[in-house]
Amino acid sequence: MLRVFALLASFVLLMGIARPAHAQIEPAPDRAEGEGPYERLVIRGATVIDGTGAPPNGPVDIVVENDRIVEVRTVGYPGVPIDEARRPAAGDREIDASGMYVLPGFVDAHAHLGGTAQGTPAEYVLKLWMGHGVTTARDPGSSNGLDWMLAHRTRSAANEITAPRLHAYVSFGQGHEGPIATPAQARAWVQGIAAQGADGVKFFGAGPAIMEAALDEAQQQGLGTAMHHAQMDVARVNVLDTATWGLTTMEHWYGLPEALFDERTVQDYRLDYNYQNEAHRFGEAGKLWKQAAEPGSERYETVMDSLLALDLTLVPTFNIYDANRDLMRAINADWHAKYTLPAMWDFFRPNRAAHGSYHFYWTQENELDWQDNYRRWMYFVNDYKNRGGRVAAGSDSGFIYQTYGFGFIRELELLREAGFHPLEVIRAATLKGAEAIGVDDEVGSIEVGKKADLVIVPENPLENLKSLYGTGWPRLNDETGAVERVGGAHYTIKDGILFDARELLADVRQIVREAKNEAGLPEGPMPVETD
Repeated sequence: MLRVFALLASFVLLMGIARPAHAQIEPAPDRAEGEGPYERLVIRGATVIDGTGAPPNGPVDIVVENDRIVEVRTVGYPGVPIDEARRPAAGDREIDASGMYVLPGFVDAHAHLGGTAQGTPAEYVLKLWMGHGVTTARDPGSSNGLDWMLAHRTRSAANEITAPRLHAYVSFGQGHEGPIATPAQARAWVQGIAAQGADGVKFFGAGPAIMEAALDEAQQQGLGTAMHHAQMDVARVNVLDTATWGLTTMEHWYGLPEALFDERTVQDYRLDYNYQNEAHRFGEAGKLWKQAAEPGSERYETVMDSLLALDLTLVPTFNIYDANRDLMRAINADWHAKYTLPAMWDFFRPNRAAHGSYHFYWTQENELDWQDNYRRWMYFVNDYKNRGGRVAAGSDSGFIYQTYGFGFIRELELLREAGFHPLEVIRAATLKGAEAIGVDDEVGSIEVGKKADLVIVPENPLENLKSLYGTGWPRLNDETGAVERVGGAHYTIKDGILFDARELLADVRQIVREAKNEAGLPEGPMPVETD
């Protein structure tokens, strides 16, 4: 019954082709949550992790007037009573954040705002993001239609809906009648979406002359660019080419191993390979990084130095392929029971006609390939960061067992696994993401003059990034002997408006309960097998 959601619009997004304009998800309702902004909001006694890479500092009082941070004042020392005379004047709203941590609002640099295929209403996606502290999201594709996305961007900017600030990138060719076959058509299309108000373009691939023209035109129009270098064109155009032509951000990792080839020119595909068979596509992708030049080799150093010089941003989205290296873990993540919609769960399950639902018979051999793939991929990303390259956090959730919001926190864990210091992880999730999108003058760090986009959490995320999950994380209370859930965001602040993150997640749980009731499903874990 639920499979109908996965088949809607035939999910032609496989190659970045937009769904028809009528295939839009349910729009976000008018905002009924949040308090403020206040003439003067004061957050008292917190420890601040400011997003720049600086170490934590506290106790600190943060003063917000309307939508701006106007003061960040250190007011004492840990373990010592605060001298009240040193504190900023009272506000018309105050938050006692003693023992808590304040971070910049998170920036999800690769965040799809749901889709008809997954059966996800906009309210569900947006509240999962906000409930996890995401206050800025870049949608690389605007697959619900550009007009739909721009309307939500406008409503979010006016805080008419409960939503992060949204950035609308458009899949290359969306809305064009027929294929884009010439450089002139590419330039005209880019000019058209710029005139409509898009923030950028998401590419999957095209011929070299068309790609070069489109990227050049995007630069001239002041648009950002992102690219998933799909296998159908990567043999002609890899990331070294697109970065040279002005690409802003590289999504995932396709195009990077191919740039590192030194003993071949194409991926060593199995000879019965068919790109439309996603078991082939993703099974073979797990063997790709071992075909690339090794660290320290001449080719590796040439590609590394070139990408650094071109100031390319990497948005690895480690999270979205995580199931490939441990499918059982992804299927049994503890948030699925209460936070994953049944239509989305059905979309995740093996289905040859749904993108990302390719685990038809996923073996330990597949997982071992992907574990090795991750080791090599993570090494490059960490090395790139260590040499001064920009790496931003993006989740790409809504596919492959990754639920919105939770997938972003998983991305932070995986950046840590790649070798990032926790402070570097937070920076990738805040300031580096803002830089990649071009909004770091307004958001991404806790600094006077910037927008009041903040997240307040009760646990130290540097000690345990898992404490950022909306479900919290289990910890034994030695005094009571009980296992408790600790963590999760308590407050998400956007434009100075104070949202109770726990209430937003409670709303999501209710949306999921109602969907299960309507589908005749019991509460609790979704079935892994069907009769």
